[in-house]
Amino acid sequence: MKTTAAITAVQGYVPEYVLSNAVLETMVDTNDAWITERTGIKERRILKGKDQGMSVMAVEAVKGLCKKRGIDPMEIDLLICCTVTADMQFPASANIICDKVGAKNAWGFDVNAACSGFIYGLTTGAQFIETGKHKKVVVVGADKMSAIIDYTDRATCIIFGDGAGAVLLEPNTEGNGILDSILRSDGSGAQFLHQKAGGSMRPATQQTVEAKEHFVFQEGKAVFKFAVTNMADVSAEIMERNKLTSDDIAWLVPHQANKRIIDATANRMGLDESKVMLNIQKYGNTTSGTIPLCLWEWESRLKKGDNIILAAFGGGFTWGSVYLKWAYGS
Repeated sequence: MKTTAAITAVQGYVPEYVLSNAVLETMVDTNDAWITERTGIKERRILKGKDQGMSVMAVEAVKGLCKKRGIDPMEIDLLICCTVTADMQFPASANIICDKVGAKNAWGFDVNAACSGFIYGLTTGAQFIETGKHKKVVVVGADKMSAIIDYTDRATCIIFGDGAGAVLLEPNTEGNGILDSILRSDGSGAQFLHQKAGGSMRPATQQTVEAKEHFVFQEGKAVFKFAVTNMADVSAEIMERNKLTSDDIAWLVPHQANKRIIDATANRMGLDESKVMLNIQKYGNTTSGTIPLCLWEWESRLKKGDNIILAAFGGGFTWGSVYLKWAYGS
């Protein structure tokens, strides 16, 4: 039997502070009904405190992952950190996380694919298992979106939250694990969703800071249109390619960007909403963190052999879907 990469443990972490719609009403011109109707979000978590970078959450997720699986961090061969809010431009946050968890034998790197980061990282990590090169690969999706959100911009501040989720990939020869993936990108979408300054093209200056160019910019309608079409298309395509019907699918794990985008994807796949993982109401859009956070919250309900489709769409534009069979549980 061919060796596949299977998820053998999953762990999430969210900060304690809850930013509710009611609190947002006191900060910007918005209200709970408007936010709920358009996004499905009721609250989101925010990482507070001085010098608290994204890695703080990622470290907690990875520590919890190792404890749950009963492994020493020294056994980790590779750690891939999927994020758009790295602690700093360099070194890679993956290196910082490895150091903080004690993964002294691991190498690592960051993947920046916006909201598709986790599925990009998962597919990349799987290949190191499939080739036999590595036995234990950790993929962590984590973002501190509050660091790059303008809380006077009601178009973006209502959407994003902070959080992290991590999975462990190990070899499987039972036919479970990651079986297929379709990944796409289209750089022409950059104009609709980006952070203008802070890179080598527009380094930080007093002017860029004053012009609020270090925050997320989103052209909501254009992004929504692309996301609805592409996330649904790629999810339907992966089902077709693997001769799966809606009856065969146990769960859809969609990126938690917007309830309406999630509904459109499920409809295209012919799935009842009872098969769709949804926690956007609690955490908002945690970018690279949404899919692993869903898997973490639903872990107890997952059964060995369950057919699961992961689907995401993000800035870049990036999008894709992954088909996997769950490798453990009752």
